[in-house]
Parts: sequence; C-alpha cells; structure tokens
Amino acid sequence: MTRRTRFVGLLAAAVAGGLALGAGIMTASTADAVSPGGAYWHTRVIYASEHPWRFGTKADPYRLTERQIMEQWATRDGRFWNGGRELGARPSSAADEQAWQRDGSPGKWSESIDGKTVRMSTEPANGHVRPNRTTTQFFLAGQRLTYEEVQRLPADAERLKDWLRQAGRVFRVPENGLDSWVMSALPMLLHELPAPKEVRTAAYRLLLTMPDVRADGQATDALGRTGSAVVHTRSGGKKTTTQRFIVDTERMMLLSSGSATDGPDAQPASREESTMIEAGWTDTPPAVPALP
Repeated sequence: MTRRTRFVGLLAAAVAGGLALGAGIMTASTADAVSPGGAYWHTRVIYASEHPWRFGTKADPYRLTERQIMEQWATRDGRFWNGGRELGARPSSAADEQAWQRDGSPGKWSESIDGKTVRMSTEPANGHVRPNRTTTQFFLAGQRLTYEEVQRLPADAERLKDWLRQAGRVFRVPENGLDSWVMSALPMLLHELPAPKEVRTAAYRLLLTMPDVRADGQATDALGRTGSAVVHTRSGGKKTTTQRFIVDTERMMLLSSGSATDGPDAQPASREESTMIEAGWTDTPPAVPALP
C-alpha cells in the first residue's frame, strides 16, 4: 500500500468517524472552489541565488548572483508543463558592481578566485518549455493531490495544521520534525497550488503561529509591491538561517521569499531570493518564458 493510499484512507476514516483530522473541517464554498475561467493554473517566478565563490582578484573580490525564471502551467485534469530560462549573472550588490567594473566588467567567467571551475555569463539563455509527463497531480507535504482535493483542503488554520502534520506522519517524518514539515508546505499554499482563498488565508494565519516566526510590518518586494513581512529564524550549530516572506494579505498571495544563512558553519554564505511575478488562471497556453 502506498503512502498516498494510506493517507487517503486515514483521512476518509477520520471524516467518517469524526476524529480530529476530519471533524468540523471547513472547506471552500462551491463558488470559490470553481475557479473563474482560465484553462491553466499558471505561476511565474524569478529565482536569484548568490554564487558561493568570489570573482575578480583577491585584493578586490566581488560576488555574483545567478538568476533564472521558472514557469508552470497545470490543468484541472492533471496535465502539467514546465518552462525555464537562465537570465544571466549580475553583481550581487552595489559594492560588488563597482568591483566588477574595476575588473573590466567581464561578461563571462570560467574560474573563481578560489580556483573553482565555473561556467557563467551575463547573457540570458534561450529557454525551454516542455510537458511534464511524470506529474499528473499537485504536490503538497509529501502527498499528490488532484485539483478537487486541493479545493477541499481545510480552510481553518488549526485543522490545516493537523492535516499537514498527519501527512508528515504518513511520510514517516519524525515527530520533532513536523513543525519544519508544516513550515515548508505553507509557501506552496500561498502561491504554487490553486488553493481557494480561504485555504490560503488559513495558511497565512497558521504561518504566524509557527515557532520562531514573527510578523515584521510592511515591506516592499523587488518589484515594488507592498505586503506584510513574516520572518522565520532558526539556529543550528554555529549558523543561523533567516527566511523572510512578503505576503499580499488582500489577495493572500506570496510575493517573495528569501533566505540567508550566516555564521562560521555557513561558509560560503548562502543567500537566495524568489520573486513571485504571477499566480492565477489563464487561457494563454504554455510557451518559453519571456524575459522580464
């Protein structure tokens, strides 16, 4: 018996028996569960990742950030397409850009000053789009869900937490790791999956209650959009990882997600940023991602 089968069986038993997992689950209304037009659930995201190695000269080094754009299209009946395009590398900060200019503003790199072989360019690639024939369902917390199952996810923060923790147990996540498991699923509900707004609202409220999470006021993302910032900080050994989310609380959609790991155990430093450009229904068919 597969883990998904066991999970579906547990969920059915909980609903039938009135157990905590199923009893009183709030689901989206029928009007909200039926999306307003559009053949594809479409997401478009720019990922930026700071390269771990340095460039230039040892006396005047700089860091580079690599960027790529990724898109996904999904139909209600389980057809998926993935598109991607490398956008090229750029200096990570204003100071890095000045050092890059002093280095002659190179457009390509084959080796870092640390002696590591690399292959990077400032020029964007051609990109691609192709059907994903290995995926026929949406993925959340180790479970593969149909569109209809996504619509029926709990629209209450505590019951959503129970659902995600139960999914983690079916996936054999240790009890002391279930909070991290839940945390990893919440951003997907705020952007990647075509969940009803009530479910996204529950995900946001749940996010604010998780351990080591705090609200951080209003913030602006890389595209100048304003939202509510949420910060999650966790420490392990001699390193600290900070995640920062910006959420449009009117639409309950994730605008950006960033992480930074610092400390002597985190060398080289690791910084990543995701900017969610688009999420919603569209009739425009899959195509190679356009340059932003």
